[in-house]
Amino acid sequence: MSSPTPTALTLHQASRVLEIGFDDGQTFRIPFELLRVYSPSAEVQGHGPGQEVLQTGKRNVLITDVAMVGHYALQPRFDDGHESGLYTWAYLYDLGARQAEHWAAYEARLKLAGVDRDTPMPPKDGPSCHSH
Repeated sequence: MSSPTPTALTLHQASRVLEIGFDDGQTFRIPFELLRVYSPSAEVQGHGPGQEVLQTGKRNVLITDVAMVGHYALQPRFDDGHESGLYTWAYLYDLGARQAEHWAAYEARLKLAGVDRDTPMPPKDGPSCHSH
């Protein structure tokens, strides 16, 4: 069984959602923030279980460009510089279809880490700065 493929794709910059329609009739409106915090890139997912990097401070992230990768994926460029995630059609479909579950899991990970959606990401290099 082949997975559904997109028939329509619209970036809504004002509302910060990717609207994507699939050939099975489903249409999803996936917030840029959800796409960003669930980026399939190694930078976010790590290279194995337990190596995920919790993404925060992405509520207002924008997608500045989207590249098609073959006939199977999108590669969005976010305004925070992130552009290494390849979002396959199946992955996008899952994010759209199970959006509530993904949000709940994200909120649970934030709570466990003692941060919220708007906490700035720590600097990538070196120890974190403790100035207040």
